[in-house]
Amino acid sequence: MEKIKCLIIGSGPAGYTAAIYAARAGVEPVLYTGSTPGGQLTITTDVENYPGYPDGIMGPEMMEDFRKQAERFGTDVRYEMIEKVDFTGPKHKLWTESGHEIEADSVIISTGASAKWLGLESEQKLATTGGGVSACAVCDGFFFRGMEVAIVGGGDTAAEEATYLAKLCPKVHMLVRRDELRASKIMQERVLNNEKIQVHWNTEVTDVIGDPVVEAIKVVNNKTGEHTEIAIKGLFVAIGHQPNTKLFEGWLDMDETGYLITKPGTAKTNIEGVFASGDAQDKVYRQAITAAGTGCMAALDAERYLTEKGII
Repeated sequence: MEKIKCLIIGSGPAGYTAAIYAARAGVEPVLYTGSTPGGQLTITTDVENYPGYPDGIMGPEMMEDFRKQAERFGTDVRYEMIEKVDFTGPKHKLWTESGHEIEADSVIISTGASAKWLGLESEQKLATTGGGVSACAVCDGFFFRGMEVAIVGGGDTAAEEATYLAKLCPKVHMLVRRDELRASKIMQERVLNNEKIQVHWNTEVTDVIGDPVVEAIKVVNNKTGEHTEIAIKGLFVAIGHQPNTKLFEGWLDMDETGYLITKPGTAKTNIEGVFASGDAQDKVYRQAITAAGTGCMAALDAERYLTEKGII
């Protein structure tokens, strides 16, 4: 069994920021990247809203910068997944997918969340190549200012993002698969009273047209069976995110959708010595910079915990 002071699970902005702070504090962190080194930003093309990059930067390149900075201060980055945990005792036990057993004094969880997609082959192709399909209007809406776009979803997130896009775009097609919105009453009113937003009820996307960029979408009315085509330049999918927290079920407190619950103003979970950061515990903001901020919080909380326990 390998014994370490601080284990970080996840390698997005939260995980790497936690690693930078922990390493600089002499905590000697070990970071396991998980199945997607770099997290969601590895499928993001241009990042223009992260401070310090005045000309913007490609998502994968930015995460390489994060990794190099973490390693510069001594973080041990390992390209593997944590497959099992046991948080029963004061020492936390974890196992990698290869069966390696670890005993950690502190654990920082930065496993992130994954966007839910429609499941169309054309959608995935254009999302991964930066062709105009996105799961974050706040991140990518700026690139479509002055253009006609569409957004899929009927909940609060979709309503908020449709309203946001309407500030940038002349027309926003909101595609709702039911005959009503699930969003809160105030958000429904904002959408329905916005002349730039056209709501298409009982509508589902069947295909995304365009190569190398989005040109239109094919949709079907699930009540009448009528097929139509809508010319757009960008498609935003806002049907929710799934936090990558299944590994911690039964151990850590979560809300009804699986987001980890932290004590207000901290990164502390209900288990002493276990901290949560990034999109695994943030279902509101979900931005690279807020994830990095909570990664910093988690590292500082872990450092104080280890100091109080006399471990460092």
